[in-house]
Amino acid sequence: MAEVVKMPKMSDTMTEGVMAKWHKKVGDKVKSGDVLAEVETDKATMDLESYWDGTILFIGVEEGKAVPVDAVIAVIGKEGEDYKAALDAEGASAPAKEEKAAETKPAEAAPAAEAKGAAVSDADLEKQGVTVVRMPLLSDTMTEGVIAEWHKKVGDKIKNDDILADVETDKATMEVMGYADGTLLHIGVEKGAAAKVNGIIAIVGPEGFDISGILSQGDAPAKPAADKSDAPVKEAAAAPVAEAQEEQHNADGSRLKASPLAKRIAKEKGIDLSQVSGSADGGRIIKKDIENFKPAAAAKAADAGSAPAAEKQAPVLAQYIGEEKYTEKPVSQMRKVIAKRLSESLFTAPHFYLTMSIDMDAAMDARTKMNEFSPVKLSFNDLVIKAVAVALKQHPNVNSSWLGDKIRYNEHVNIGVAIAVEDGLLVPVVRFADGKPLSRISAEVKDFAQRAKAKKLQPSDWEGSTFTVSNLGMFGIEEFTAIINTPDSCILAVGGISQVPVVKNGAVVPGNVMKVTLSCDHRTVDGATGAAFLQTFKALLEEPVRLLV
Repeated sequence: MAEVVKMPKMSDTMTEGVMAKWHKKVGDKVKSGDVLAEVETDKATMDLESYWDGTILFIGVEEGKAVPVDAVIAVIGKEGEDYKAALDAEGASAPAKEEKAAETKPAEAAPAAEAKGAAVSDADLEKQGVTVVRMPLLSDTMTEGVIAEWHKKVGDKIKNDDILADVETDKATMEVMGYADGTLLHIGVEKGAAAKVNGIIAIVGPEGFDISGILSQGDAPAKPAADKSDAPVKEAAAAPVAEAQEEQHNADGSRLKASPLAKRIAKEKGIDLSQVSGSADGGRIIKKDIENFKPAAAAKAADAGSAPAAEKQAPVLAQYIGEEKYTEKPVSQMRKVIAKRLSESLFTAPHFYLTMSIDMDAAMDARTKMNEFSPVKLSFNDLVIKAVAVALKQHPNVNSSWLGDKIRYNEHVNIGVAIAVEDGLLVPVVRFADGKPLSRISAEVKDFAQRAKAKKLQPSDWEGSTFTVSNLGMFGIEEFTAIINTPDSCILAVGGISQVPVVKNGAVVPGNVMKVTLSCDHRTVDGATGAAFLQTFKALLEEPVRLLV
């Protein structure tokens, strides 16, 4: 019997996985233990192994696609076996026969759809030379627009750069263009009437085209027909001047008329439209007027008319022309989970923060001595982890977890260590840190850092922390606050060591000070409890010999 392969739950926080790469394809023979694919989780990229022998009969997820946990991703069985029964039992669906039928007889399917009055998309109409002009979204608060003026009437010939109407929004009166060549076949909103955003206000197309089918669909745009082409679809709703420029006027107070394209080019080139003469109907400025405009000539003419006044005016700064651009990338699985978990933590757990300064002179001397004998080089972060672990044994209330209807007081000490990686943040766990020597803690943290950057950490490496340490001191950060890594009750934010003047024995002397901030969940830890923990932690670092006993 065919076996269904589902997306496994590879970590305690995983809700979906991305199929990073398939190592097998339909028809390949597989054995138990073979790697079928690589799955990107919120923590790392991991191998997905087969637990069965057989042939891959079905693959339901393409590379790069996200799949929820427990969703069907493949079927393995005997060669030639009917796998659809296995899919039906799981509620999944195989490729529909109807799709193949549609592919084999596209010419027959289209007329049938039309005969039944199927909805026709704007994209399909574009292919027939018909453009549906819809009320555009001209401001972020706009829900409808009022037709202030129609510049064309039904039957008029329309050119690509023609303005169809003026639309009054909640911000200003703006021009709407059709960006289409043809005949104005229909006006859907009278002058002075309002239309909802995306509602049909006009139709432009070949003369004599039957628009009854379009109007019967109502204002809602039909869903685009399935089209594998990536070519962008020209849509009239996107045609208006979405730049939302403020309305400009001529010297006599009349509204300055210019096409949206002309306005955009003028803005990019820093050209004052009031200085440009329009060549289109009614003196409207179009693209060629901007391209042919010579600022030097205009400035010379202005100087000739008012030379004395120009001498008294302050010099005009040249327009600086820049380019607005950006790059958008899909949110990675790791970043999705970071956003979800930290948002839940910050907005669910009532945080409060306690900051303390620690004299690190003795710790610096002790670290130098220890590194003379240690098999691995110890860092200040290693000392912090050890001091936290020892302090937690003395303050079990801090080493706790909020579980909703109960509080768990952990008797073991597992320290999560925040490590920055390219895609975000991972928190592997140093287990039973209170009982490990500094050299062992240092070796584990270094190993975690290397495997985290190589995406080799396993779920067992990041699960089960009881307290978290986040250290940004190596980046020059003196002080910060961190968000609790739930279900832990606290996280310690560690800043860098700074040389500052300190008072010792009544004298001001140079000192090395490190600031730490403890973020506490007030449901489990009170202010006095957190302060007592920090006092113990401070004493351990200011007398490091106590870490060794």
